[in-house]
Amino acid sequence: MRRKLQSDWMLDLNETTPGRPDDIGGAPKAFRFFDNREKYLLFVTTCSEKWAVADRVGHELRHLKPSPPALRVFDAGMGDGSVLTRVLREMHCRFPTIPFQVVAKEISLEDVRLSLDKIADRMLEHPATVFVATNLYYSEAPALRPRDPAKLKDFNWLELPLKGRTSHEFDEQLREVQSKLADIWQTRTSPKTGNPLYAKPSALVIYREDQRFVLDQVIPRPDPVRFEDITPAYDLIIASQPYRARQPAEFKVDKVLGPLAKSLAPNGRMIVIQSAGRDPGMEIVHGLWPDERPFATPAHMLVTTMRDMLAQSDPDLKYDEQGETGSLFRFHLHALPSELGESIGTSTLLAAWNAAVYVAQIEDRRLTEAMTDSKYLDVTADVLRRNGGLWFLDEAFVVYRPG
Repeated sequence: MRRKLQSDWMLDLNETTPGRPDDIGGAPKAFRFFDNREKYLLFVTTCSEKWAVADRVGHELRHLKPSPPALRVFDAGMGDGSVLTRVLREMHCRFPTIPFQVVAKEISLEDVRLSLDKIADRMLEHPATVFVATNLYYSEAPALRPRDPAKLKDFNWLELPLKGRTSHEFDEQLREVQSKLADIWQTRTSPKTGNPLYAKPSALVIYREDQRFVLDQVIPRPDPVRFEDITPAYDLIIASQPYRARQPAEFKVDKVLGPLAKSLAPNGRMIVIQSAGRDPGMEIVHGLWPDERPFATPAHMLVTTMRDMLAQSDPDLKYDEQGETGSLFRFHLHALPSELGESIGTSTLLAAWNAAVYVAQIEDRRLTEAMTDSKYLDVTADVLRRNGGLWFLDEAFVVYRPG
């Protein structure tokens, strides 16, 4: 999340994720997120996308009509937890007395660690919170069960009731549990795609010990219930950048958006957010690769595909392509006006370049070739001067199930 494009770039949809044709050699080449960890961290710390996405998700909270025993949220790609914790703050403001059940999918152990650093304060402000992190696939995570019955016996279910009454005490326990996560959150590499898949299905369930009685009906249980017998029902699903941009619409709906939409409760809402292009970031990309078209499935195409593919199984789903604030919103590179003068600093240029190619999901091999001379810096500097900085466009649409 939520761009990781999940915690988030087609990491673990399944073993059959097709590689895209490499734009240079023509041979299939899988994009591997973990080869781009530094790019991700640089992107999220130098750009405001996390803030903008959380703000956009916040607009949906006014429409939620949770029913007992809790307001249920699913985050389809937690990332470093920045979007989710911002949304939880606003949820507490709007629903201060309602218990929360929050399920977050994340295959990256490092991102789970970063997210746990933010959870202690949420537990202090909103005590009636159950937080669950899981590495299950998109088709499995909403139900908190592996689809394959054979994997159920290997399901790592770790429960952490936090003791104490201060965020410091909670934080100490959350840090201690990280040593156990190193054992249960391991991945293996798909021989077909090179993408990481979970070695064993795992879930970490966190709540406050002094709230156990109140949350009895909210805390999920590792009961041996068959996957087919579980019907997830979430009030809010956050699907921000949960797939590779270049994948076809049918694949995105079949492997990601379809299973998530099926998990909506009556009156539940799923907000889908993805890059839109048509911004200064793409001007930088086109300065090096004029024919690059990374954003293959605009929102209207995904909505049409979802309507077609889910018409029989979920005919009651509704689709809102514009919403109250329109489909497009902007985020920007953090830069002071003094950094965008006639002579732009190298660090600013590198941050802008990284953000542009990260959003466009350019493979490492092409980046290496492009960076053999200074043209990429010249193009980046020119775009920053002409636009007075660097900004990007995301687009959003909402899928909801009427009550």
